[in-house]
Amino acid sequence: MEKERLDYLQIHPKDNVLVALRDLPQGQVVNFQGATFPLRRAVAAKHKFTITAMPKDSEIYMYGVLVGKVNADLEQGELLDVDNLRHAADDFKLGNRKLEWVQPDISAFKDKTFNGFHRSNGTVGTANYWLVIPLVFCENRNVLTLKSALEEKLGYRVESKDYSNEVDELIARYQAGASTEELLAVDLSASVANAKANRLFPQVDGVKFLNHDMGCGGTRMDSDALCGLLAGYITHPNVAGATVLSLGCQHAQASILRAEIQRRDPHFNKPLYIFEQQFEGTEQELMQKAIKATFAGLAEANTLQRKPAGLDKLCIGLECGGSDGFSGISANPALGYLSDMMVTLGGSVILAEFPELCGVEQELSDRCIDEPTAEKFIHLMRTYNAKAEADGSGFYMNPSPGNIRDGLITDAIKSAGAAKKGGNSPVAAVVDYPELANGPGLNLLCTPGNDVESTTAEVAAGANVVLFTTGLGTPTGNPISPVIKVASNTKVFEKMNDAIDLNCGTIIDGEETIEEAAHRILDYVIAVASGEVQAKAVKLGQDDFIPWRRGVSL
Repeated sequence: MEKERLDYLQIHPKDNVLVALRDLPQGQVVNFQGATFPLRRAVAAKHKFTITAMPKDSEIYMYGVLVGKVNADLEQGELLDVDNLRHAADDFKLGNRKLEWVQPDISAFKDKTFNGFHRSNGTVGTANYWLVIPLVFCENRNVLTLKSALEEKLGYRVESKDYSNEVDELIARYQAGASTEELLAVDLSASVANAKANRLFPQVDGVKFLNHDMGCGGTRMDSDALCGLLAGYITHPNVAGATVLSLGCQHAQASILRAEIQRRDPHFNKPLYIFEQQFEGTEQELMQKAIKATFAGLAEANTLQRKPAGLDKLCIGLECGGSDGFSGISANPALGYLSDMMVTLGGSVILAEFPELCGVEQELSDRCIDEPTAEKFIHLMRTYNAKAEADGSGFYMNPSPGNIRDGLITDAIKSAGAAKKGGNSPVAAVVDYPELANGPGLNLLCTPGNDVESTTAEVAAGANVVLFTTGLGTPTGNPISPVIKVASNTKVFEKMNDAIDLNCGTIIDGEETIEEAAHRILDYVIAVASGEVQAKAVKLGQDDFIPWRRGVSL
């Protein structure tokens, strides 16, 4: 039976605005709770309009929290836009614990497992990668040289990244005398390479070559954090071992990296090869040693096999990027329901992007399991925002032009919807970057709202799968953890189906409930975690990796 599709929605009983679920023309009559009024202007889908007349400086509520104040007197049925609405959010303080919550029904999943790679420290990987990492940007070229030498011959080159066939087609047309107009009209769809190279090491999902612009020349805080981040990747359950290239004189010393590895895994026993160019001598000597070590490590990693594991061994990173006005009422609450399911199953979830928790601090701090945890969250939020404001860019400047265009006018509106990814369970831990956040339950991890920086940090914190919601569309991925993209609306899912895995526009379209969508997403997560399905970002070779410089990045 088809579910009813609405024209507009009140998200929370306390809200004094409605969200348009489809494009509404000027003059359309709205019937809401006994009141009837026309729309003063056309309201595009995802945008909001007033329920009652509002004098200047009236407070606007969405998701039950303060999200803004109006800049002028507004009539009933008026569209909210960047001219008549400004950011506002309630202050927050240490409050009482509010730990009661309704656990979801997990009967459909309590006996399910996924097939993963079991590590000696008890963690389970959803993939099996070898890493090649520079400790400092001076080694980026050598890492890329290793990539050139190893990737294609071992069968790990992603075919979709190679558009040489398309270029060959255009060269042939040009040499045959094609005009500019004819070149622009060429159909290149038939030129995509279909062959997939055979892998020499079939149990190894890939060799990932990371690059970055850090390690020296910045602050010691940044170089130390980089070592912690890289240690998070090396000790990650999705990683079998690593080759590390160091120059030797940089701030990010190999000794710091080893200490960070021991902090995260005191009994670390994966193959780890660290080569310092200033010690090895010539580039040839360095590269030959690195190639031999990497090849030997791959041979060892290839002996591992996938085996069943309980869903409590999943650590799911919750992320959003390219958000829109539907994100907070479709894809994000679906992830929130899934998050509560994972907590009930004994698994781990990570909610990050602290600039996108602005306005919901009180709720989240009250949900922290004890006062010290709540105080840590409050301290991190206040310190981060104060630093941003000191540099002329507070949390209120977080929404991007695309966010604003699609209905997220203030940071508080964006944040209130983004926080829905965290569900309703108590906050088990609050963790600062770049530490581990993979304990059972809901973990809050301090990261920027920047999609790639935050995803990079969540994976270092232990996420072996990332669920990434998007309303505008984004191709973001990660080198070692599958990033599963979930669309908030059907239009973007159909338009970018090569990069987006799942559609929650079905909720907006009245075809599916939030609970039904969450069940469907978790089934897909299990298939991806078992190696049965490749996430779209993995297929595209979308290996985004950006360490966070602890200065201001929203």
